[in-house]
Amino acid sequence: MSELAGERMDEDRPAELFSSTRELFFRHWRWVVVLAWVAYAAVAIANKWGLIQAFALPDTDDNLRMAQVRALLGGQGWFDLIQHRFDPAHGGGNIHWSRLVDLPIAGIILLMKPLVGGADAERTAVAIAPLLPLLLMAFSLALTMKRLVNDKAWPLPVIGLLCAYSTMGMFAPLRIDHHGWQLALLALSISGMADPKRARGGATLGIATGLSLAIGLEMMIYLALLGGATVLLWVADRDQRRRLATYAASLVASTAFGFLLFASYANRQAVCDALSPVWLSDAAIGGAVMLGLAMLKLDSWKARLGGAAVAGITLAGFHALAWPNCLQRLEGVSPEATRLWLDYVREAKPFYRHEWRVAATVIALPATAVFGWALLVWNEWRAGSENRDRLLRILAVALPSLAGLVLLFWQVRAGPAAQMMALPGATALIVLLASHWMKSSNWWLHIAAFVLVLLGFGAAVPLAMQVIPAKKKGAMAQQVSQANNKCPSLVALAPVARQPKGMIFTFIDLGPRLIVATHHDAVGGPYHRNDKMIADVMNAFRGDEPQAHRIIDEYRSDYVLTCPNMSTATIFMSEAPKGFYVQLDKGKVPNWLRPVDLGPNSPFKMWKVVR
Repeated sequence: MSELAGERMDEDRPAELFSSTRELFFRHWRWVVVLAWVAYAAVAIANKWGLIQAFALPDTDDNLRMAQVRALLGGQGWFDLIQHRFDPAHGGGNIHWSRLVDLPIAGIILLMKPLVGGADAERTAVAIAPLLPLLLMAFSLALTMKRLVNDKAWPLPVIGLLCAYSTMGMFAPLRIDHHGWQLALLALSISGMADPKRARGGATLGIATGLSLAIGLEMMIYLALLGGATVLLWVADRDQRRRLATYAASLVASTAFGFLLFASYANRQAVCDALSPVWLSDAAIGGAVMLGLAMLKLDSWKARLGGAAVAGITLAGFHALAWPNCLQRLEGVSPEATRLWLDYVREAKPFYRHEWRVAATVIALPATAVFGWALLVWNEWRAGSENRDRLLRILAVALPSLAGLVLLFWQVRAGPAAQMMALPGATALIVLLASHWMKSSNWWLHIAAFVLVLLGFGAAVPLAMQVIPAKKKGAMAQQVSQANNKCPSLVALAPVARQPKGMIFTFIDLGPRLIVATHHDAVGGPYHRNDKMIADVMNAFRGDEPQAHRIIDEYRSDYVLTCPNMSTATIFMSEAPKGFYVQLDKGKVPNWLRPVDLGPNSPFKMWKVVR
């Protein structure tokens, strides 16, 4: 008997070990998320190690962010966000960003500089800083899943992040621009909306909204929808007044805090494209109106709806009367700059205008989420009045997710936010359908469940595309790709950096990299407040030689620099085949330019301006 009992105990030990491990996994889920983040960060940094060593900041925004941080650490004023190495002849480039995102980058540099030196401190910062908001986003997605779907379903959207390529691209090492923090704060806002504790949820949403607006307005549509949903929750259920009240109060407080602490000198004017008196006053009026609504004792939902409608009209009327200049496109780009530059920006095109592989990958998760949200709503609706509160919260969270899908038909730049917001809805399909199908004895349901899991995680489309041969790039496309990769490299820019310091007139997309990788100043970068310099650069390279000479002299340029076959150059070649750039490329150089020898292997062509 004792031997049998011993054998039975031995057989039970693996099951007991699995049970205890599973219990620890779900009980200490926060530590699991942290460990998963640490593991991912280590792998991501290892994969990018060569590029980190080469300081290969991948985007114009990443390079400008580094230039802004360097200026701050070099003594430039906290509220002075003018980039003085852009267009020095006219006082510098007006940049609409805030210092909030500069803080972690500057902090890491200051911490590491005494230990490893300035260059390696910057490399450490660009490796680590983009991964910090990823932890906040992962926590927020896990919380949303726990609150809306199932307490033990929190790993699913975190795992799904691995297939949300547009989203995860914003958190890769070297991606130090502001989009990662905006996505993380949007995820935090959504977790606040999903919170069953109304006062805490409202405060979370309000604080996250204020901080996000302090960084930039890119997420304002989604944040406004969450704010409107908070009002509608109160309309549907008067007991939601605590959520509404704490949201209103924290929104006003955090927005005021963000404005006072981070608004630049330029953003203290009535500008439309950043947190300014425009949006600060809107937040103040909106917060006051929502606080007033929360204090009203209206028992009828119809009365509350009427009150909400009056409040909305009041806020809209105030904005229209006080800030009529902000009723159009917030960037305020001139028609000329739009025609010459913005219309060519790939991010500003709808998803279906992109190559089909890109389009399919971007749209897959947001489209799948529609079915997940619908199923969640249906399940809660069938559960009756006892689940009404969660039904309302699901509807509120689904609203910005669906908006993200719709916005992809306008601009593909909505992709990162749309994919992130889709993850709870898409992975809910795994909980609600796939888990039940896997228990069935029907083999075809097992196959359907497997496919559904791939869809929910966003992996089905990328995997399917692996079996479809990619179209080979043509010769010209390969040359463009090589130029885009080679010209911004430190190796290629080294001969340029060895020339005596001067102001370089070059492509707009090269400007930010130039001021980071060399000691030279640049004509500007692709930033909408500087639309005149953008239009001037495009006109100089597109127009005839006398016009180019006049514009280049206006910017007191010491050098002209081009990168043949770079993406921008293809625009000049196709749109202005007789323009100044094409003449330079063919060797027809005017006598006011003297060639600069950069060596036989340089991808650049450079000339000294002779006066």
